[in-house]
Amino acid sequence: MGNALTQKILITLGFLFAYRVLAYIPTPGVDLNVIKEFFDSNSNNALGLMNMFSGNAVERLSIISLGIMPYITASIVMELLAATFPALGQMKKERDGMQKYMQIIRYFTIFITVVQAIGVSMGLQSMTGRAGQSAVMIDPMMFTVITTFSMLAGTMLLMWIGEQITQKGIGNGISLIIFAGIVSGLPSAIGNTVRAVNAGEMNFLVVLGILAIMLITILAIIYVELGERRVPISYSRKTIMQNQTKRVMNYIPVKVNLSGVIPPIFASAVLMFPLTMLQSSTTPFLVAIADSLAPGGITFNVVTFLLVMFFAFFYASIAFNAKDIADNLKRQGGFIPGVRPGEHTKEFLNEVASRLTGSGAVYLAIISTVPFMVISGMGASFYFGGVAVLIIVQVALDTMRKIEAQRTMNQYDTLGNVGL
Repeated sequence: MGNALTQKILITLGFLFAYRVLAYIPTPGVDLNVIKEFFDSNSNNALGLMNMFSGNAVERLSIISLGIMPYITASIVMELLAATFPALGQMKKERDGMQKYMQIIRYFTIFITVVQAIGVSMGLQSMTGRAGQSAVMIDPMMFTVITTFSMLAGTMLLMWIGEQITQKGIGNGISLIIFAGIVSGLPSAIGNTVRAVNAGEMNFLVVLGILAIMLITILAIIYVELGERRVPISYSRKTIMQNQTKRVMNYIPVKVNLSGVIPPIFASAVLMFPLTMLQSSTTPFLVAIADSLAPGGITFNVVTFLLVMFFAFFYASIAFNAKDIADNLKRQGGFIPGVRPGEHTKEFLNEVASRLTGSGAVYLAIISTVPFMVISGMGASFYFGGVAVLIIVQVALDTMRKIEAQRTMNQYDTLGNVGL
């Protein structure tokens, strides 16, 4: 059974390796030297943030430059629609309906990717290098078609890789893709920081300050992520007698952060969509909007704070179903001391979850913005900021939990086989 866990880990690593290979396949018809010149002068704005989430694919104008964000944006829209329209919400709960639901997300992903790819191709056509050479080396119309299909193929491949990791590997595929993309850029970010210190562009004390902020941020994330409220459960004597040979949990663990890593990822996806489109615009009004949403600025961080808060409450309401827990407890003969089974239990659990979600949402919003604002003020890279560190630590913790759960399950299976 240990081989099953090893196989899942190897499958996950194999798909992540394939993702990193895709990041080095450039879109046909572009002058990469012009792209590099442009990126070097725009690495600290929205383009740099997009590059971080894409695993440095943007600076190479890879076929996966749009990353997995179109899929995440489509998922957000569908979740909002499912919460608004009961028929769509019911579709998610049925096995056949869930397949249709996922198919709609895929079609919507194609639409978003095509729109963004066309916007990127149009922006590239107006881009020139320092010597006046164009970034596009082929016919503009042909370039738009090739870029659209190339980026669409890249995004769909990423979506497929994410689904395969979730189904056959360990952890959430989409989160792991974003995690791998951010981690792949860390060596470069560290190298640039070292060069800046050696060149006298950054004080060594500033580097120590950045490290201290990162350490405090990581410790705060671990502390909150491992925190939970344990709601005690009692069982009737009859239920205990019937389950003498089984392990019956005597509490319900309710995490402080019920929504996990989803809110910062969703918030980033929502911001990336308009920023991708605005990057290709030359209209003064739209350029002014893009500048106001530059990462590290007040507007960007305020919008991020509000979006993270919203998605934390929204996703927690989906992830924690108090009615199902209350119904399962009633069927199993369990109850919360001092609370009547059924509707009263549901209301009690909802109240507990609401209080924890409020604290969890504030924690996520602060971690996503405050360290990033401080570190940006010190002149450091995005990779040392709040959202990047939050995603890395949360995904690592979640993956470790799932590996541990798989190991425990394998041990029980092994003991069962020995007993047989």
